Amino acid sequence: MDLLPLFQWCYNTPVGEAIRNSNWMFAIIEAFHLLGLGFLGGTVLMVDLRLLGVGLRKQPAAQLWAATQPWLVGSVVLLFASGIPLFLSEAIKCLYSFAFWVKMTSLLLVLLFTFTILRRVVQSDFASDRPLLRRSTAIISLVLWFGVAWGGRWIGFS
Repeated sequence: MDLLPLFQWCYNTPVGEAIRNSNWMFAIIEAFHLLGLGFLGGTVLMVDLRLLGVGLRKQPAAQLWAATQPWLVGSVVLLFASGIPLFLSEAIKCLYSFAFWVKMTSLLLVLLFTFTILRRVVQSDFASDRPLLRRSTAIISLVLWFGVAWGGRWIGFS
């Protein structure tokens, strides 16, 4: 399937053109994208480190998940709201970027993983009796989020 026409259309949207033709728009949108990344990293690390037994041991994982989930969802919304215009401004570059495809694949996998498997493990009581399940779930989550972060960081260098 040839994605070039779709990516060309994205690149030629008025939003993409406006961002490319502005001196500051890309940087401002990127700042919001990084802010969302910071919030996301905080929520992911709190839950995953709790599952690994590294921090917040006195607080049940399910309670921590419930407290951080609005921040997680909000940061994902902010990342999408800022990431789409950034993508539109450099869609052709993204089409040929290995890092972009790593990021998008990791993002799809980690969102599915987070809101299905991770959520179920964190909210269930049987996870506390199965440390291997808790730890492997946290490690998979961290590896997938690292793939998103690595891909996002290296898009700028490709």
